[in-house]
Amino acid sequence: MIRLVAPGLRGDENATNIRLPHILLVLDQIAVTLGGGERVALRLAALLPKYGYRVSILTFSVNMESSALKMSPCPVYVLTLSKTYDLRALRAAFQMRGFLERQQIRIVQTFFESSDLWAGAVTKMMSKAKLIWSRRDMGILRSGKHAVAYRLLSDVPDAVFAVSEQVRRHCIEVDGIDPERVLTIYNGLDLAAWKAVPKAGKAPGGFVISTVGNVRRVKGHDVLIRAAAVVVTHSPEVSFRIAGEVLEPDYFAELQALVRELNLVDHVHFMGGVTDLREFLSSADIFVLPSRSEGFSNAIVEAMALSLPVVATNVGGNAEAVEDGVSGFVVPSEDPAAMAVVIARLLEDPVRAKAMGEAGKALVAEKFTIEAMMDQVTGAYARVLGRAAG
Repeated sequence: MIRLVAPGLRGDENATNIRLPHILLVLDQIAVTLGGGERVALRLAALLPKYGYRVSILTFSVNMESSALKMSPCPVYVLTLSKTYDLRALRAAFQMRGFLERQQIRIVQTFFESSDLWAGAVTKMMSKAKLIWSRRDMGILRSGKHAVAYRLLSDVPDAVFAVSEQVRRHCIEVDGIDPERVLTIYNGLDLAAWKAVPKAGKAPGGFVISTVGNVRRVKGHDVLIRAAAVVVTHSPEVSFRIAGEVLEPDYFAELQALVRELNLVDHVHFMGGVTDLREFLSSADIFVLPSRSEGFSNAIVEAMALSLPVVATNVGGNAEAVEDGVSGFVVPSEDPAAMAVVIARLLEDPVRAKAMGEAGKALVAEKFTIEAMMDQVTGAYARVLGRAAG
């Protein structure tokens, strides 16, 4: 049974615009701590009505304490689905078919594995709606069966939105999707909302190096901590701040032990989930992203929008966001020594660091705006619906 769990801030507007093409954004889950995919879906839901579309969100699992239910600009529905291959999944498929018909869904846009594969197959086999996969990673969360299923269903989506060129190549080379169907659409930033704010006060001569990412092994916080141990031997006034919810408690315990082992208790600070990311980043001098895998990092773009020089590992789309030697540095993954070298270089040359930050801000304005993202998204919608863009 499909239940409405949140009417959305624009529920009345959705009803008024009943004749507009209806987009359904499908998510595997809506948890208490929102990830990048969930945040992108909510942002799309807020923006699409301005471009002539109405929107709903469907998820297979929801935590009723999630802030997404309060902040969603559109109706949120839940279709409880624990497995995608049993009798209950078959019943759920017929429920979804009826929902797509009643709601007059024109496009189903999916995020993550179960949404791509199960909801995508149901959409194409049991409805007339078009299907778009949103691919945000390099398959880091896939199991073996997922990898096989993506290859078997490579002809199913009408289009695939890849968050970076690296992800696009993965879709083509690993999943076997027709290159003409795969479009790179970078995450866009609302520059008006990211105007620089005054830097918070700090000790004279002190430097702050920040990173953003929920505490999971894939985010590579241990690599940053090992780099910090090298940096502070030359610059003892530096502090490292890590913002993010703890999603893997065992890994967090390892990080805390590593901080103690390397005598960094006074230098490395875990800030938890920050409520104002702009304020958190604006207090930094350098932004570092030590991830082991990425599709495309929103945090990098947000840091560059605030004129921070960026140090990022060479994974996923990081090198597409950071121009090495111009707006920051790109270093090998799993290499704390290389990371420490470029951090030290930025600390020793504040004039160059400032110039890199300004170059990053200019790059965001040129390439990573909301307007650029939405022009591509709505243009692709128009094409799959077979009508003129704009």
